Amino acid sequence: MAVFVALGAFLMTLAGGWTAQRVTDRRHLVLGLAGGLMLGVVGLDLLPEALKAAGEEVFGVPAALLLFVTGFLLAHLVERLLAARQASHGGEENNGRVPEVGLTAAAAMVGHSAMDGVAIGAAFQVGDGMGAAVALAVVAHDFADGFNTYTITSLYGNARRKALTMLFADAVAPVAGAACTAFVSIPEGLLGGYLGLFGGVLLYLAAAEILPEAHHEHPARSTLLCTVAGAAFIWLVVGLAG
Repeated sequence: MAVFVALGAFLMTLAGGWTAQRVTDRRHLVLGLAGGLMLGVVGLDLLPEALKAAGEEVFGVPAALLLFVTGFLLAHLVERLLAARQASHGGEENNGRVPEVGLTAAAAMVGHSAMDGVAIGAAFQVGDGMGAAVALAVVAHDFADGFNTYTITSLYGNARRKALTMLFADAVAPVAGAACTAFVSIPEGLLGGYLGLFGGVLLYLAAAEILPEAHHEHPARSTLLCTVAGAAFIWLVVGLAG
């Protein structure tokens, strides 16, 4: 049952990526929506779950929040190191952006989608009701995952073929994750720590890269509305699944 439900996530991820590539003539709107989706996923989905699973304090601060800050700083560090490395080798960036950063971020999205599949499988082990609730949340927000995976890969100057490859990997990941739950179970604390770390990475990409790019050439009200709509969509998904 878990694998069957994960196939729905597979289709929704592909639908999200297809939508992102079909609206390239409205790139600023795509980026604005992607930033809002990522902000909503981080603030309304990942962080609350991370605090539930890994809320124990380390020197007065919840471990999930420490890992959240670590993820943000790690994403910034990786981007700067890759930019410096490429510059030292005489390579040219794509409007100041390093393609490897896009691929690394997309790979992180793939890993997160695999964990979504694991979450579906683990929830069905608890009960059908729990499995259905988790599956609804995962399938709904995998549209945003596919949208963001394609957008991030393309934003950093990677060829369309690479963006489609990462999109397909992101679509397959939840199916593979769900299948793995028949053999492996992940401790709740470890899962919570991962969600906090990944949330920090996503927030960096949204706040430091995607949203500034969305408003750079087209500081339009419609772009801002797309950002708000993206965050509101994730709120709706979380509310329906709650």
